Amino acid sequence: MKKWIAMTLASVLLLAGCSGSTSGDGQSAESAVEKYGSDTLKLYNWGEYMGEDLISNFEEQFGVNVILEYFDSNEAMYTKLQAGDSYDVLVPSDYMIERLIAEGQLQELDLSLIPNISNLAEGVKNLPYDPDNTYSVPYFWGSVGIVYNHNNVDPAVVEEQGYEILRNTDYKGRIYVYDSERDSFMMAFKALGYSMNTENEAEIQEAYQWLLEMNNTMDPVYVTDEVIDGMINGTKDIAVVYSGDATTILEENPDMSFWMPSEGTNLWSDAMVIPANAENPLLAHEFINYVLTYDASMDNSTYVGYASSNQEVLDELSGEGGLFAENEAYLPRSGYDKDEVFVDNQVLKQTLSELWIKIKATK
Repeated sequence: MKKWIAMTLASVLLLAGCSGSTSGDGQSAESAVEKYGSDTLKLYNWGEYMGEDLISNFEEQFGVNVILEYFDSNEAMYTKLQAGDSYDVLVPSDYMIERLIAEGQLQELDLSLIPNISNLAEGVKNLPYDPDNTYSVPYFWGSVGIVYNHNNVDPAVVEEQGYEILRNTDYKGRIYVYDSERDSFMMAFKALGYSMNTENEAEIQEAYQWLLEMNNTMDPVYVTDEVIDGMINGTKDIAVVYSGDATTILEENPDMSFWMPSEGTNLWSDAMVIPANAENPLLAHEFINYVLTYDASMDNSTYVGYASSNQEVLDELSGEGGLFAENEAYLPRSGYDKDEVFVDNQVLKQTLSELWIKIKATK
């Protein structure tokens, strides 16, 4: 999800490797063509969402080229697919995968070609949008919580008030809020004790009034990726942040802490899928299997800061002596009955989008 640390980039092509033989133990491009039918993989992923060596190591090991394009939202990615663009691997979020499955836009996976699926972390098994991994294999996962400056905000107040701290006028002018209707309504629904997927009109209107009051009394600054640098620099004292971004903030600024509201939150995952019109499905399966290896997953998670879908990597990074052992944000909460996954509901999304525009227009 998320998601949503991606830099706003135009589509960028990264062409690496060559069509000749590879160095080291990697196979040649000629062997790759013989094995997969092609030596080129087209990957469409979020920006700043891969380890530094992920692509180059894959290219060297398998004797292939990777053409990489970045997207900055699930909706932008969806628009490209609707226009007929072809990719071999996508990394969309849970609710978008649900939509793509319903529309027949994904291929069923041949799990015999992805033996490393046995490495999956418990927290990303049996996810509701694709419980048997028929179409998708988790890439990163995480949650949403509150990052706050514990020197300026009493931890006991954060823990007691949860999302309501965003309407506590003691902190007026000191908060960041995601410029996202789905995320913002999520915290309002949870603060009110409702499901973040509710279709109840009265509950939606109550959440609208909750956000309207926050907007009109708290002088919030609406942000996307700017929240990371803003909280690292201590510009504000409170922000609702994706867990991977929160991990980075806490690593860079020891004055910051992280809290998962007891009211519940969004538990999300981004996963690898193969589109129905993919030109190189065999190579796509190889890439998905490769990402699940220990080395590739470790490279990804240490660089990006989001929770690995590989159980061994997750345990090592979050366990005693691990890189993120003392970082409260790295390991997502799982098994908590008030946490939810977004479901694909275009009518609800449109309704919330229209209300969100009205809320910001009153600022």
